[in-house]
Amino acid sequence: MATATPIPPPVSTRQASPSATSPRDPSFERTLSSARSTVAFRETLHLAIDSFRASKARFLLTMLGMVIGSASIILVATVGYTGKQYALDAISGLGPNKVEMQYAGGVVLGPDNVGSPDYMTIDDMKAVDDQVPDITASSPMLEVNDRIAIGSGVTKDAMLLGVNPEYKDVRNLRVEAGRFFDDEDSATHAKVAVIVGPMARELYGSYGAAIDRSILFQGIPFTIIGVFDESMDTYGNSEVSEHTLLVPYEVARYFSGTNTLKEIFFSMATSSEVEPAAAEIKDIISRRHRKTSVYKAQTLTDILKTMAKIADMLTLVLVLASTITLIVSGVGIMNSMLANVQSRIREIGIRKALGATSREIRLQFLTESVFLSLAGGIIGTLIGIAIPFSLRFFTDFSIPISPWSAVASLFTSVLVGVIFGTLPANRAAKLDPVTTLKYE
Repeated sequence: MATATPIPPPVSTRQASPSATSPRDPSFERTLSSARSTVAFRETLHLAIDSFRASKARFLLTMLGMVIGSASIILVATVGYTGKQYALDAISGLGPNKVEMQYAGGVVLGPDNVGSPDYMTIDDMKAVDDQVPDITASSPMLEVNDRIAIGSGVTKDAMLLGVNPEYKDVRNLRVEAGRFFDDEDSATHAKVAVIVGPMARELYGSYGAAIDRSILFQGIPFTIIGVFDESMDTYGNSEVSEHTLLVPYEVARYFSGTNTLKEIFFSMATSSEVEPAAAEIKDIISRRHRKTSVYKAQTLTDILKTMAKIADMLTLVLVLASTITLIVSGVGIMNSMLANVQSRIREIGIRKALGATSREIRLQFLTESVFLSLAGGIIGTLIGIAIPFSLRFFTDFSIPISPWSAVASLFTSVLVGVIFGTLPANRAAKLDPVTTLKYE
């Protein structure tokens, strides 16, 4: 007897939904992503290059504005940066690491309640030298005023300053002729003097003619051993006037008979130590005198910071003014791209009919706009950098170049391409494929 074969259950041809059994497959995600953009960006870039080759003359003329604008940004920034460095170097010529202590007020009561100025002393300077590290030079300054004869019965006001040999380094003075007095001159109380340049020309006609000549100050003859000038013109805003003699401090004490000082100069090793040292010096000197006495520590740090801010603001204003050229060239790029869209209406229609999305069309024309502006920006940046480098190479001028100006120039070029290329790109993306295919 034959046994019945069991009938297998019918096989269902219905597949289970992937989403019901497992998370969405990564390959499916990539397929969806590619469906949104059927053309790779490199193809879009190739289309932009082909468009440039097809209309070289028009695009080169349009690019010219970007070249000029980008080069002007580099050159304006370079000029501003050069001016800033010149101004800072000129001010630093007075002594960038200098700390100048001044007596500003306060008295010491003596007999019968008579007050006398609480000046600083040479002992204050020695105390500071012992307690403040990194002081590279220091000098007292004793001031004596009198009239001197300049010839033909004519006299003029003159100022004698008693200083140390280190005063030359603290104040960054230039010795134009002869020499500055040294420690041996100070130790032997030599009656020698170094006079300022304008005074040498007025009295003797030239710097060299003043050397070894004798000059009377309050009846005491001084032998002129050198002629000096300040590193920059201070227009009368320093302790040095047009009729100034510098003599050893030990000799200048003959005229005062005391150790009192109205000013003391210190020089630090680096500019970063100036402000902390100035506060410490002021504290040391104040503690050695009455609480009512006032002393000021003057440095060039605040002046240098203020000058740097002013120079940066002027450079920024000039750079912003030069960007007007880029805006004008951006308008030119927009007009050129609008004409480019108008001449390629059938091409846009064919691409849309073959499946190109509005996003791809927009990206294509936006890429062309950025390519055009960036190419001009690169050429302009190279020209702007080449000019200062040429001056360095062929002349003795060393013009500083800020790398940030090149970055700003290229960034602005890209920004101009994006801003002024958006309108033509949107217009191309919104074209109707049916209408564009009928366009003659």
